[in-house]
Amino acid sequence: MAGFEELMQYLPCRPLYRFDWQGLQQSLLSSVLGKMMQTPQHPAWHGEGDVWAHTKMVCEALASLASFRALPLRQQQELALAALLHDAGKIRTTHLEDGILVSPGHAAEGAQMIRSLLWREYQLSGRRDLQLFRETVCQLIRYHTLPLHLFKGDDAERRIRKLAENSRLTPDFSVDLLCILAEADVRGRICADQKELLESVQLCRMLAKEAQCLDGPFPFPSAVTRHAYLSGRNVWPYQDLYDEAWGPVILLCGLPGTGKDTWIRNNCPGLPVVSMDDLRRKMGIRPTDEQGAIVQAAREQAREYLRQKRPFIWNATSLTPSLRRKSIQLFEEYGASVHIICLETGWTENLFRNQNREHTVPEAVIGGMLEKFVLPEAWEARSVEWLCI
Repeated sequence: MAGFEELMQYLPCRPLYRFDWQGLQQSLLSSVLGKMMQTPQHPAWHGEGDVWAHTKMVCEALASLASFRALPLRQQQELALAALLHDAGKIRTTHLEDGILVSPGHAAEGAQMIRSLLWREYQLSGRRDLQLFRETVCQLIRYHTLPLHLFKGDDAERRIRKLAENSRLTPDFSVDLLCILAEADVRGRICADQKELLESVQLCRMLAKEAQCLDGPFPFPSAVTRHAYLSGRNVWPYQDLYDEAWGPVILLCGLPGTGKDTWIRNNCPGLPVVSMDDLRRKMGIRPTDEQGAIVQAAREQAREYLRQKRPFIWNATSLTPSLRRKSIQLFEEYGASVHIICLETGWTENLFRNQNREHTVPEAVIGGMLEKFVLPEAWEARSVEWLCI
């Protein structure tokens, strides 16, 4: 925690609101910041130069905004750290395409990079307050481009309500906070369309206010309506829908060694479990082998419970949205309501528990899985919980 407390001292605060650039470049972020200096950008969109030049301008712009200075200290810190690292994903994604520098998917890539760094190097894991700080920063990074492009896709109102749902899990996060970051992102660059981009941010803020989700989630009448609407169904968001589900399926997710089996024993004794780890051992398949047969066996076991309309637990790492989506679609096709429970513990404790379990997973493998881990968002299922254990 000493590294994190030191990092906070380098971020702007009253009364001067200045970033300590020298301190930041000597911190645990030095490697990331150094790579930003070596990552170029297309001059038509970023006439200021490389990613680091842009980042410093964004941070200075943010610190000068009255909307930033009016925030509580914790949200100032979360927003400042997100601004500092919002384009970290460009380090990995920037390349030439038809002679033009592009960085597709840099926001999502950056969020995963920074989650791993904060989780491991800064020990922001395993405790609720640390988890919420980390994930607020990561959500701001993940969605920092959305206010600029919200109206380029279909159904902008549904999309902004979907994003706002995440404030159920991270109360510090809001569309308004995201718009403050987006405004700083635009002001911290040299480009011909800066005025139009600032107008896009303002339109996003206006739409979110009209959609009743600027400062928090939309007030759906029930969890049933919320999930139906955010899943894309043609339903009126104010309608209190009848719950047709016959019962729940719990989908657990989390890194190996977190303690999922212990949590099940302590909280859901007697409930059937579909366990990927158990199936691997029964079938003699290692985690590093091809997993197709394991997935097929697990899904067939789940179908048996679903046909019987019998609640059960799906126990797998389920670290990415795509993996969770496949399972959720199966469960919901059979009429179940899905409840995601995401478990985490501190990094050091995670490794300790892993070493003391009967079937250990190499630390390098767990580290690689953390690099891919995307915590479930609030709209993914009927309900979503993040628990530190």
